Amino acid sequence: MGHKVIQFSTGNVGVHALRTLIARPDLELVGVHASSPHKVGRDAAELCGVDQPTGVIATDDIDALIDLGADCVVYTSQAETRPQEAMTEIARFLRAGINVVGTSFVWLVAPDFTDAWLRAPLETACAEGNSTLYVNGIDPGFSGDTLVYTALSLTAHATMITVQEIFDYGTYDDAEFTGASFGFGAGPEHKPILFAPGVLTSMWGAQVRSLAFDLGIELDEVREWHEQWVTPSPISCTMMEVAPGAVGAVRFGVQGLRNDRTIITMEHVNRLTNAAAPDWPYPPDGHPGVHRVVVEGDPGVEINTHVGRSGTDHNIAGVVATAARAINAIDAACHAPAGILAAHDLRALEHVRGVMW
Repeated sequence: MGHKVIQFSTGNVGVHALRTLIARPDLELVGVHASSPHKVGRDAAELCGVDQPTGVIATDDIDALIDLGADCVVYTSQAETRPQEAMTEIARFLRAGINVVGTSFVWLVAPDFTDAWLRAPLETACAEGNSTLYVNGIDPGFSGDTLVYTALSLTAHATMITVQEIFDYGTYDDAEFTGASFGFGAGPEHKPILFAPGVLTSMWGAQVRSLAFDLGIELDEVREWHEQWVTPSPISCTMMEVAPGAVGAVRFGVQGLRNDRTIITMEHVNRLTNAAAPDWPYPPDGHPGVHRVVVEGDPGVEINTHVGRSGTDHNIAGVVATAARAINAIDAACHAPAGILAAHDLRALEHVRGVMW
């Protein structure tokens, strides 16, 4: 067995993380946190649909989990809607000397450009416990760092960089968080939390600034924008039912400008049906989703990433990939110096170790 690991939460991302941790021969699952009373006291296998019991029983007692002496926690509990509580939970593990990798707190994907209210307490916790924190996912995360680094490595001279997630979210069963945050199903006059002033910049702007820093350039301005598309007919999908006149697609992004010209863009185009927003960009070749990087310049590079090639629904595949992004960095986090890591602190190899057995 390798590193001893605790899975914190068994929600949309956590259930896939838990299944992966049980399967990985290089990792030993020693604890599971669950907040729902109907999950506490149940075997980890039962919580993620694995047949063979693990003997690891879910608990809501963080002190008991700390006492297990784990090397790392995989933190996938929703944090963006409960930041102070989540920060306290993560800091408790870090102060106890337990490393944390996570998919929540996407503000920390580019920690050097994260607001001090979040970064500073967690840095202090890392210093006190000589521990490491690493947060990443597929977007924000992979597409805006590792994927764009790959495209840029093939570029002699870049003039503009565009990072996109273009996804049909119709099969994504997450109306409570994603649906509400994006404003799906609401009237166009409703302003969801994602489009409150400064929110997009706090989530994707840090990664725009981080990429500019990695490129050795200075931005004059970071600007956010969003659009909504209202459906003329009912939409019925896994995410929700959308009545005519309500929002069925959104497009938003953050731009980095230099000399009054956009040079870095990170944007999303998200629909609840393929028929929505027909004038907006689509994934290539009929795919239901893509994470794409386009680098204009010499020679010009485009890389399209599609998850779910095994036949898995693309939205489920995206969640599996998000969980994997954190799990695959466990070994790196356990061996890194104390502090908060970003993707540019890791070698590419440190995101792939242990995935084949």
